[in-house]
Amino acid sequence: MVNALATGIASGPMTVSDALLSPLLAADPARPLITFYDDATGERIELSGATFANWVAKTANLLRDECDVEPGAPVAVLLPAHWQTAAALCAVWSCGAEIVADPAGAEVALADAEHLEEAGSAGLVVGFSLDAFGQGLGDALPGGAVDYATEVRVHGDHFDPLAPVPDDTPALAGADVATVVATARARAAELGLSADDRVLATGAWPVATAGGLVDGFLAVLAAGASLVQVRHPAGDQTHRAGTEKVTRTLA
Repeated sequence: MVNALATGIASGPMTVSDALLSPLLAADPARPLITFYDDATGERIELSGATFANWVAKTANLLRDECDVEPGAPVAVLLPAHWQTAAALCAVWSCGAEIVADPAGAEVALADAEHLEEAGSAGLVVGFSLDAFGQGLGDALPGGAVDYATEVRVHGDHFDPLAPVPDDTPALAGADVATVVATARARAAELGLSADDRVLATGAWPVATAGGLVDGFLAVLAAGASLVQVRHPAGDQTHRAGTEKVTRTLA
């Protein structure tokens, strides 16, 4: 069976990932979906919709097969606004799990190096180095934790859910799948975003309040737009906006 995210086709109840990504993939899987910059490291990476969907699938397979993430499971996300975070968020939803902010009580926590200690209160920690060249956390990784960078690469490019995820399944900070999707679409309309837009964003993606995550990421997906996400923005972004043919800028 081919993963719905990879084909742009979904049937039956849809996860947040299915609902927001499938239309993008059906329209043009080769179009840039996320262009990521880190001004502190000089990193730039561009992912097409198809490439991003492969990363989502790989991550979802890792979460389900190695971390036992099941529908309804609370998964804490302690990660910055980053292309790997975007893939991780969509992967959690592909598994039918709920994204939460507090690792205490979460079955799994996804955390970068700065938040590994905080993440330790979860049942299992998946550590993200966020390294541009795929290097793992090495000795910085706590005992028993999973190193995302080294483990994700062995997983398949397609994810086949074991069962449909109902619309009333918790998805984000207490909101269910249907609510998250509807909120993202409504916010895209309020912001005036469209499929023709290339959106430059420099803000964080806080999970606890969901507002920044919706405006900075989910609304862009819901509109069918393309995202240029900048971490550690240095100075004025006007030149970059011109180079990347940005049509909209979000604080």
